[in-house]
Amino acid sequence: MYLKKPIWSDGPSPTPENPSGSEIGEETDAATMVVEELVTSLNTQRLYRELTLSLRTGLRDARAEFSFLRIRGLRSLLKTLRSIAESDSIIRLFSHTQTISDLQLVPVLFRHSLKEAEDDRVTSLDHIFSVEPMKITSPSTDDEVAVALRVLEGCCLLHPQSTVLAHKHGAVRVMMNILSTRGVLEQGACLDALISILLDSSANQDFGACNGIEEVAMLMRDKQADENLRLRCGEFLLLLVGHVNGKDRSPIASVNEDIRRLLGEKSASLIWAASQFGSTGDPEQRITALHIQAGRVLESLDMY
Repeated sequence: MYLKKPIWSDGPSPTPENPSGSEIGEETDAATMVVEELVTSLNTQRLYRELTLSLRTGLRDARAEFSFLRIRGLRSLLKTLRSIAESDSIIRLFSHTQTISDLQLVPVLFRHSLKEAEDDRVTSLDHIFSVEPMKITSPSTDDEVAVALRVLEGCCLLHPQSTVLAHKHGAVRVMMNILSTRGVLEQGACLDALISILLDSSANQDFGACNGIEEVAMLMRDKQADENLRLRCGEFLLLLVGHVNGKDRSPIASVNEDIRRLLGEKSASLIWAASQFGSTGDPEQRITALHIQAGRVLESLDMY
């Protein structure tokens, strides 16, 4: 830890025995500044220790073999991320922790909770005749996948560089599989996580290759699907178009044409028009406006 050299370390100064009031004031201000820097430094170190301890505890459970332990760890991590979001200084500390491999969240999520199901066929009977027990890992439950997606979303929003790491683990392909095979709970969380991932241009190419627009549009057209999920799909498309609008070099710059082909001219026009307005007002107002716009798109789709 580096601190400025204390003003009293150089021994007695050659000042008169009876210094003036201005000199006393200058010395007092300097001493106060040193004390404040010391307190700030110690407080930062304390926050960093607490943050790393919280991350290590959550990651330990998130790597467990049993789903109920992994859920406990994921919920702890999600709670930690929500606390981190309340302070810019702690966000900076969190960004630093994500440069340390042992504290990175994204790899643990994709190696455990978001791990794609493997073939369960037995290929060898060696474990039956050996003295070592066979390692069994319980599959991810619906709740576990949903919470893991929330952790992924929060991590990518707080630390944008995590989207690059998620891309290396095939995040878009994994999440498109979740979107097409899982239930409503996971699908809703998946749409939110996808938006945070797609803020990174390198993931956009994967989204196009996985026919992401087609999958979302198919859910939105399905009148038998959950109404809230269909609404979330509309919000997703509005956010996606708003993000890529005006970016001709984006790998999914043709998203407007895809939406027009899949949802029709009227729905595509509503989505495009909504994306032209800037994001004004506080977050709650923007969320309300997004919800209303998605409802209008859904109504236009149901008319045909």
